[in-house]
Amino acid sequence: MAAILESIPISDRVEILKCYRNLLRASSSILTWKDIKQIREAIELSMQKTGFERHPSGKLVLVHSLEVARVTVEEMGLGKTSLICALLYELVRNSETTIEEIEKRFGKVEANIMDGLIKVYDLYRTSSSIQSENFRKLLLMFAKDIRVVLIIIADRLITMRSLGKHSLEEQLSISAEVSYLYAPMAHRLGLYTIKSELEDLVMKYTERDIYKFIAKKLNETKRERDRYIKEFIEPLKEELNKHDLKFEIKGRTKTINSIYNKMKKQNVEFEQVYDLFAIRVILDSELKNEKADCWKVYSIVADMYQPNPRRMRDWLTVPKSNGYESLHTTVLGPQNKWVEVQIRTKRMDEIAEKGLAAHWKYKGIRGESGLDEWLTSVREILENPELNAVDLIDDFKLNLYDDEVFVFTPKGDLIRMPKGATVLDFAFNVHSEIGKKCVGARVNSKNVQIKYQLQNGDHIEILTSSTQAPKQDWLNIVATARAKTKLKQALREQLYKEAEIGRETLIRRLKNWKLELNDQLIGQLVKNFRYKTVHDMFRDIALEKLDVVAIREFIQAQQKKESTEAATPGVRSAENFVAAAKEETETADGEVLLIDKNLTNVDYKLAKCCNPIFGDDIFGFVGVSGGIKIHRTTCPNATELRNKYAYRIVKAQWTGEAGSGNYLAAIKVVGEDDIGIISNISSIISKETRVKLRSITVESNEGLFEGAVSVFVSNSLILNSLIKKIRAIKGVLSVSRIDG
Repeated sequence: MAAILESIPISDRVEILKCYRNLLRASSSILTWKDIKQIREAIELSMQKTGFERHPSGKLVLVHSLEVARVTVEEMGLGKTSLICALLYELVRNSETTIEEIEKRFGKVEANIMDGLIKVYDLYRTSSSIQSENFRKLLLMFAKDIRVVLIIIADRLITMRSLGKHSLEEQLSISAEVSYLYAPMAHRLGLYTIKSELEDLVMKYTERDIYKFIAKKLNETKRERDRYIKEFIEPLKEELNKHDLKFEIKGRTKTINSIYNKMKKQNVEFEQVYDLFAIRVILDSELKNEKADCWKVYSIVADMYQPNPRRMRDWLTVPKSNGYESLHTTVLGPQNKWVEVQIRTKRMDEIAEKGLAAHWKYKGIRGESGLDEWLTSVREILENPELNAVDLIDDFKLNLYDDEVFVFTPKGDLIRMPKGATVLDFAFNVHSEIGKKCVGARVNSKNVQIKYQLQNGDHIEILTSSTQAPKQDWLNIVATARAKTKLKQALREQLYKEAEIGRETLIRRLKNWKLELNDQLIGQLVKNFRYKTVHDMFRDIALEKLDVVAIREFIQAQQKKESTEAATPGVRSAENFVAAAKEETETADGEVLLIDKNLTNVDYKLAKCCNPIFGDDIFGFVGVSGGIKIHRTTCPNATELRNKYAYRIVKAQWTGEAGSGNYLAAIKVVGEDDIGIISNISSIISKETRVKLRSITVESNEGLFEGAVSVFVSNSLILNSLIKKIRAIKGVLSVSRIDG
């Protein structure tokens, strides 16, 4: 390794050695000399095969791999196997090194994990719906060893830590992916520190202004905040010790993302977040004394600090439905600052963190029961202090979603189908016309019949023929209700077409015989030839299954019979008055093939959810009807749209001049409820020649007012200028733009 290092620039050499030493230091307690030899072999192999290629972040690929490996050991608690796989991941992905070679040099377990990592990477290359729910399920399905998922989470964490060196588009794309997929997954796996860091980093690149604002507020007061927590805890410890209680006290500050969510949920400013500080008292109590001890601590806290009765939460007397037990109260600490205090026992804390009230459930994140149980079990293994506990992961196989298969279109879009679905099911799922003309498919570059059952990960290209037509026996091939419905409709439409041909044939032949087709005659023919419907009869005429000559003979016989009856007065037979069968009503197929279009010369509308105006950073979202809605990049729905419908996102930007004031914008103003402040705001707006006031609504409560101002402006610069001028008015506390 030393010889290879000597051939590279000093700066890169220093960086590699630094990361290598950090990795060894983090893993020293779990590695043997034999393990270290394997790690050095993995590093040397990486340097030989990949050279000194750069990661998109600008780092050497090897440096990125070393940092990922350190995270798996130091921050996830994994072992040597995960460490080596993290080092080899970029190697196998970016070189010609095969899984077989990895198995030969490092072992079967390592090879299996690498195989899972490569399959997931292949999904990235082929799927345009990387943030979809289907992709999450398929990822978990392929990653049968949980270490695959954990290594990928570690990789995303390192990528997020250096995301500032990526392009703006990459920052938004990766952040959306992490927000939707990996942060919740880390939460479910109990990796709370990583989850919190991922969410903060996502916010750093998607909510830049508010992130910088909160970070600045926290940095300005960090030393003071730490001192404050110590000032709060010390006297509480002394008082608890006097009562001979066994306890542990933890103090913390909420993360930036958590603070922001609190601000949004409660619609308050930073200074009004009650539980910016949080204290957790964990008691070592016997089961029979738990509730009494918790209430004793609450009494002590309430005697020392004034509680807020509105912020009291008693989940001891009546636990939550998920089993969560705890006492929460918010008290007024020193310097008149609000601090949240949580009081629970070790047993309650364990339940809250591992049991029925696992943290991800407690926060309201829901998932399938099978997945929940599996992930909970894995997390318990990860939290086991025994070093060999991770080895038990080898026994975990993800057998979820056995009733579903996931396949790809030629464009890489991911489609979810029920297990047992065939090529014909897939064709009708794409579009009715494709289903009707389907003659087979190319699956993974091989030709297959329409009855081929789909398998996970299949890449499917439907083959069609203009001469193909739906057949009745296809109903025995399709497995999905959707395909059956569409096939029955297609068969019905085909019946109607063939019936019309048969009807025209019969009318033409009857005309040659100087006969006329009427409803009475049709009814007689249907009854005589024993058809269920008139369409069946006409269809058989078209297919030459019913001879027109036989129809002529029947008509001639009927005419002869009627002549005889006319000559002999009496009651006529009811056979001559059979009513015609009712035709079934056709239903049109309302499906439309969607085609992505550029914004130019396309019908578009401004989204009402965020009210974009000229100058805002924007993107387009293709609707079902083909029209495009323009959203701001900071739209409340932007993340969800990028996550679930990435393939329908189009780039958009403003062009030309701003034009006249035709854009409606709304701003929220909060301030002290003083006489004249509203008139000052109105005066500022009236002086702006390029701003037209539409409306002002004001609400007052407890000495504060909250107003909503609607104006017409021509671009965002004018609106931002107006916001700054209103913010400068004495008594105004905050001014912000309203999205909807």
